[in-house]
Amino acid sequence: MDATRSSIDPTRIAPALLGWYDTHRRALPWRALPGEAADPYRIWLSEVMLQQTTVAAVRPRFAAWVARWPDFASLAAADEAEVMAAWAGLGYYARARNLVAAAKVVVADHGGAFPHDEATLRTLPGLGAYTAAAVAAIAFGQRAVVVDANVERVVARLFAIDTPLPGARVPIRAAADRVTPDTRAGDFAQAMMDLGSAICTPKKPSCLLCPLQHDCVAVRRGAPERLPVKAAKKPKPQRYGTIFWLQRGDDVLLVRRPDKGLLGGMRALPTGPWTDASPGLADAPAAAGWELRNVTVSHGFTHFDIELSLAVALTEAHQFGDDAMWWPIVDLDRAGLPTLFAKAASAVLRRDG
Repeated sequence: MDATRSSIDPTRIAPALLGWYDTHRRALPWRALPGEAADPYRIWLSEVMLQQTTVAAVRPRFAAWVARWPDFASLAAADEAEVMAAWAGLGYYARARNLVAAAKVVVADHGGAFPHDEATLRTLPGLGAYTAAAVAAIAFGQRAVVVDANVERVVARLFAIDTPLPGARVPIRAAADRVTPDTRAGDFAQAMMDLGSAICTPKKPSCLLCPLQHDCVAVRRGAPERLPVKAAKKPKPQRYGTIFWLQRGDDVLLVRRPDKGLLGGMRALPTGPWTDASPGLADAPAAAGWELRNVTVSHGFTHFDIELSLAVALTEAHQFGDDAMWWPIVDLDRAGLPTLFAKAASAVLRRDG
């Protein structure tokens, strides 16, 4: 660490930030008001929902979720297919399966109450280092070092850590540990998140409004917006496939995808293989008069992009196995289709409607 970084007095950071937070904290539906006890279930659920998703997108989904499954016991007893449908559109569907799995462990092994310490929280399905630290700090007031994307950005600028990501994550976490207080660690974590969201934004940070501006090394150097340094993006592979819309009267064929793999356990339209070239009608779900529509559906996943053709057919009496179902087209919104398949359904219905 260079002399400029080491000149930061860590003891100044938490008081300045917490003072700002006490006045400017965001009102969020999962966040306890001053003087209230935090609800561990709501904290955990919100942290999982917010991964790779914005607060604006999560607000209505969170409200609908807790109205339906308000606690660990109700979620542990929930039908997994219904949970997956409720999760549709939030991405990373393994998170929804892990929510149910963790709730079951909490009910079966912990008497329906979340364990308080970070190490035990890490043993629950789906609770990685970040989520366990966030729950321990915010829900239980434990001292834990909580580093999400907002905190990462604030700390990288505060200490002028210019190692490119992801290599910067080790020194960023060490620096975050230096400034995390022993008391009010949960408020401190949320203050860091709020600061990153409102003030220390990725572009055009509002440094003049920042309670840490006088301590921030990046501000002293005059270029805070260039930190953290991100590694150059690698181009994602392109894949191709076909989505099949098989209609019987007023119903459309849906299938439940295998539990393992991408979009596991979700209801979806049937699809053939996803390959480096268009597979045409390979692996169509039934022999029928398939029509390949002159329309494609594109979608981006984390590790690849995909372009899918649409094949449409009518049938009278095909029967399928237990993982297939005829779903009323007028009720398709309630199927909880992943975004990719919802796009395909919309494309078919726009043309046929």
